[in-house]
Amino acid sequence: MKREIQVEERLSAVEDRLNRLEDLLIGISHKLDQKPQPRAIDEEKGEALKDWVTDYVSMRLQQLVPETCDHPPEARSQEGPFLGNTSIRCTEEVVHRVKRIPIPFVREMIVQRVADNARRANVEVVEIDFFEKAATF
Repeated sequence: MKREIQVEERLSAVEDRLNRLEDLLIGISHKLDQKPQPRAIDEEKGEALKDWVTDYVSMRLQQLVPETCDHPPEARSQEGPFLGNTSIRCTEEVVHRVKRIPIPFVREMIVQRVADNARRANVEVVEIDFFEKAATF
């Protein structure tokens, strides 16, 4: 008799555990069936983050190569905009075109290539036609 009571208690305990396990599995199943809500990223915040990352990377690159970051003193005394971090004068349209290059190190490579070509060709002011020809690799 005592043995039958122990078996019934054990059976009852196993059934309780199975019921709890079944409830947990049902809860997990419901959670998996729910579709996750896509995160709504504010476009302005996303653009602001892109701008911040670009500026930060550009600043860090300038810290790594400081000699290319400043214009020589004689270049600042001349009028007009300059091509990137060089002493080569250029038009506003060229400055605008350079700013549209999204990746900072690519922008710097193109500016250096155009500046080198302008020095070799003795060009005083880089215009958009010269920029387009000199910027191609």
